[in-house]
Amino acid sequence: MRASVSFILGSVQAICRRRRSSPLLDIMKMFQDSPVRDLFGVLPRAARASSLAALVGIMAGSASALFLVALDLATETRLAHPWLLGLLPIAGFAVGWLYLRLGASVEAGNNLLIDEIHDPRRVVPLRMAPLVLFGTVVTHLVGGSAGREGTAVQMGGALADQLTHVFRLSGEQRRVLLMSGIAAGFASVFGTPLAGAVFGLEVLAIGRLRYDALLPCLVAALVGDAVTRAWGVHHTVYTIAPGAFAASLSITGALSAAAAGVLCGLAGMAFAQATHATSAFMKRRIAYAPLRPFAGGLVVAVAATVLGTPQYLGLGIPTIVDAFHTSLPWYDFLGKAVFTVVTLGSGFKGGEVTPLFYIGATLGNALSHVLTLPAAVLAGVGFVAVFAGAANTPIASTLMAIEIFGPQIGGYAAIACVLAYLCSGHTGIYRAQRVGSGKHGAVPEGARLGDLPAWRKTLKAGARPTDDAHRP
Repeated sequence: MRASVSFILGSVQAICRRRRSSPLLDIMKMFQDSPVRDLFGVLPRAARASSLAALVGIMAGSASALFLVALDLATETRLAHPWLLGLLPIAGFAVGWLYLRLGASVEAGNNLLIDEIHDPRRVVPLRMAPLVLFGTVVTHLVGGSAGREGTAVQMGGALADQLTHVFRLSGEQRRVLLMSGIAAGFASVFGTPLAGAVFGLEVLAIGRLRYDALLPCLVAALVGDAVTRAWGVHHTVYTIAPGAFAASLSITGALSAAAAGVLCGLAGMAFAQATHATSAFMKRRIAYAPLRPFAGGLVVAVAATVLGTPQYLGLGIPTIVDAFHTSLPWYDFLGKAVFTVVTLGSGFKGGEVTPLFYIGATLGNALSHVLTLPAAVLAGVGFVAVFAGAANTPIASTLMAIEIFGPQIGGYAAIACVLAYLCSGHTGIYRAQRVGSGKHGAVPEGARLGDLPAWRKTLKAGARPTDDAHRP
């Protein structure tokens, strides 16, 4: 297209020279040198990228619709048959064995997608999608405490990457395609397209965004959300009464949101570190991979039965809804955190985000006894702030708050999410995240979050640390 425009302009200029029409010649020169000419190169590329992103959105949205329907069915079945909890260890062994035999190349899950975007090696195997779908549904069927974002994101990324060979995409185009798959999966599973679009950009690196993928991520997120809804799938509605918000952002309200943000950031950091520590402990103590979720499932099943805490199993959405309307036991956020850490740390499949919503909403509910904001507002702030701290995605989390609870919560959510992000340190639930720009202190740029503990040990030992991030 751009070559054709150059040819046409050149021909017109030649005619103008022969006819000595200097005013027209000057106009042609101005047009040829102006930024308007670049549009003829940008628009075709944007149209191609948007078309591919829309295709990704259709696939990811349909996959999320299937997943959400299956997840609802699994949850309803478990609630109708409480004895299924006794099968949690056996189901854990089955999922672990399945991944050992068929899923070793995709076991890294979300971290594999992030690594492939930063350091491309090979197309993500398509088997990632059905394996994580099956593993997550089974986890919820028998009472494991897990989420759903990881499943939707992995399905979106795996399906998107299959287009790499079909359309013969370059390495850079593949990166954008994978980011679009992440955005579409996140947006479609939660019904938050704006948050999903930004999440696809923000989750890759701390403190750095890639705007070249903004349009494809936005298109994929919007289409993915629309397709999921077109399949007749509806998302949980969380409501905060309009009367809970003040007419304007007050100083006391802002301070309460700030205090909640700091605590939510610490909670997100503790959750991420505990999950990684549990996973490492299991790998050290239990060599045979399928026995890890077997042991974790046994602990969860026994604990839930003895303590009588079914509210800590599964997604926990009823408790999240209650956090906006009634006072809950202050320790609910701790209970859910422990059950989720054991479930995911031992090797069950699922996401972390919905449990983080639970932890945040119930923590906010508990903080309403000591902070000035209403319980419903603090529950909404906590809902997104713990996620912001654990995932290092403050912008996406703020947008999610606005999409779910309305614009009135925007100021409070922004304060809490930013402070949660700053207070969670250089850790997170995604170990493949890179350090784009450190939050504070000297941290090697480009390093994987999972490599930072070893770097710190090297630093403490007195050796000269390297700034190179090594992918395991």
